[in-house]
Amino acid sequence: MDIYEQIIKQTDAIADDLTAQRRDFHKYAEKGWFEMRTSSIIARKLTDLGYEVLVGDQVCKRDSRMGVPSEEELDKQYERAVAQGADPEFVKYTKGGMTGVIGILRCGEGPTVAMRFDIDALGVFEEHDSSHRPAREGFASVNEGFMHACGHDAHATIGLGVAKVLMSIKDSLHGTVKLIFQPAEEGVRGAKSIVDNGHLDGVDYLIGSHVTDTEDGDPAVVIPGSYGSLATTKYDVVFRGQAAHAGGSPELGKNVMLAVGTAILNLYAIPRHSAGASRVNVGTVVAGSGRNVIADEAKMEIEVRGETTEINQFMEEYAVNVIENAAKMHGCTSEMKLMGSAYSLTSDEALMERVKKVCEEHLHMPVSSQLTTKSGGSEDVSYMMRRVQEQGGQATFMRALTKEAGPGHSRIFDVDEKVLPNAVKIFCGTVYDIMK
Repeated sequence: MDIYEQIIKQTDAIADDLTAQRRDFHKYAEKGWFEMRTSSIIARKLTDLGYEVLVGDQVCKRDSRMGVPSEEELDKQYERAVAQGADPEFVKYTKGGMTGVIGILRCGEGPTVAMRFDIDALGVFEEHDSSHRPAREGFASVNEGFMHACGHDAHATIGLGVAKVLMSIKDSLHGTVKLIFQPAEEGVRGAKSIVDNGHLDGVDYLIGSHVTDTEDGDPAVVIPGSYGSLATTKYDVVFRGQAAHAGGSPELGKNVMLAVGTAILNLYAIPRHSAGASRVNVGTVVAGSGRNVIADEAKMEIEVRGETTEINQFMEEYAVNVIENAAKMHGCTSEMKLMGSAYSLTSDEALMERVKKVCEEHLHMPVSSQLTTKSGGSEDVSYMMRRVQEQGGQATFMRALTKEAGPGHSRIFDVDEKVLPNAVKIFCGTVYDIMK
């Protein structure tokens, strides 16, 4: 049997299993650095398939993780993961938020092909009305306030499907396969720690994907690449001043409200860049303790973005200068903690063309008339893509097309599960074409 035909047959045979696995991940949604049950199940399945499996500190470089929750929160989520059926052998490696899994399949001499599948949910309250299919069919999130509202449950499931199918054709592969199940993509917090641990060093090809809504009547199942994802940097900022009585001795205080106000006004006044789009946003401010007290501490959450990495760097440097000097103007201090970041990304044309050819000529799957599409928001797969590309390798970030219910990040988001076997076939067919 032709190997492409074998990929199609093997994938069709596990389509129901893929749906069941996606619904399990959806039901037990876990946010970034909390993906303890999810990671343990992925590690168990990869081990049972025969992969070399990396977990815990082997995956993410501990000190490179961004936006890590408190130890108290992590301990609470660990206990919940155990109670909700986490695999006992592997969940222990996730303590402290050391989530994420890498599966490696070594098939002798040849290129190294890595694939990235993000696994985290969002801090969204899922709709419980019967009009929402997951609620109606019994797989809505049982973890209140956590929801797979961006399709990462589908991504993790696709990765496991790819693992199963590639193992079935391993004797036809030449080189090394790396399946990277990445934590904490939301907030662009996780990919850098995997890159910093060296897992993209020596990788010749990187393939990632994201589920994306398709128009009614469009038969295409994939857009082979993406470009234009905004580079971004995200900070938590803490201002510290000195409290005083607002009526009796205001001159003795160092008022963080003034520092915060000055910072906000001047952040939004950062000049725009002639080379492309830029963004700045102050998302939250928490400050003060009472109307008659000069506020002595404030916390602010901000982000900047740029159409290119260089524009984002301009925005970031300007923002840091604004914050530091706003604090100094009013006798306060400021402390900035990096909470997430990503580069802009561009897929390689040669790899996009390969995806297109494999789909049309070997898998008989319709491809979008667009070879690549502009991305909105930001994506930290860009860290992995950049590392591979700067070594002379090729990378692409595909769009797996599916009918979606509700916009991404909304409480009614859902995907048509036909995307699961479709994406498995595309990943496996492309990998085989590279490694045959």
